[in-house]
Amino acid sequence: CSSCSATMLMKTVLLPSGEAVSALGMGTWCMGETPARRAQEIATLRLGLDLGCTLIDTAEMYGEGLTATLVGEAIQGRRDEAFLVTKGYPHNASRAGTVAACERSLRRLHTDRIDLYLLHWRGSVPLAETMAAFAALQKAGKIRHYGVSNLDLSDMQELWAVPGGRDAQTNQLLYNLTRRGIEWDLLPWMRERRLPVMAYSPIEQARLLQHRGLSGFAQRHGMPAGQAALAWLLARDDVIAIPKTGHPDRLRENLAAADITLSTAQLAELDALFHPPAGPVALEMI
Repeated sequence: CSSCSATMLMKTVLLPSGEAVSALGMGTWCMGETPARRAQEIATLRLGLDLGCTLIDTAEMYGEGLTATLVGEAIQGRRDEAFLVTKGYPHNASRAGTVAACERSLRRLHTDRIDLYLLHWRGSVPLAETMAAFAALQKAGKIRHYGVSNLDLSDMQELWAVPGGRDAQTNQLLYNLTRRGIEWDLLPWMRERRLPVMAYSPIEQARLLQHRGLSGFAQRHGMPAGQAALAWLLARDDVIAIPKTGHPDRLRENLAAADITLSTAQLAELDALFHPPAGPVALEMI
């Protein structure tokens, strides 16, 4: 079947656990908040599963639960096809708060397990306490893996020093052609530890589509600008990109980026348009 071949062809990234996940996932920020778009958003997520784009990323914060409820509806009857990622608020990151937040997410997602549970960003709760809660949830079978999001190098070094911290499977970060600061020190540190990046806003919330330099590059090389931006991220073996779209046509266009292999010359051209960092850059977030 056509969907089977698409699934087999989707590039994968290895998590530290050894599990392979699709290199292109589906972001869901703002989905489920507009009733008129609901049916199309659900159809788009289901199409993604059909085409082998099985990683779906959501968060407790998104629509204060509306987004997770939509995702739960989209995967009904297909739970085993999806690799579900969700993120908890930092103010819920205490031992008891993490467990309660996870239970709420499980109910909204209509599932008995979360594949990858992340701390959304750093708050006031000690990382050791959050990791202990994650480990307890993992032992109870509520989550399969855990990780973090929006943690800078000093935070990651701290994480590595606490019990359970080295079992983190990813750091979800703002990373795209215009946000390359992590390449200076955070990304090399993660590479040394074989910890993949999950790149959110990989097309800079569609702003890259209007970038004159990227548009020119895309025209010269016969590809849409969004595909060029995604192909640049996918040229790395340890980056998972999670573009968000609620439109089936745009989803198909995004997924076609997985079939593009940028040449050394094309990558150099993009480096000239979007310079890598020349020194340390404060961690950027959206």
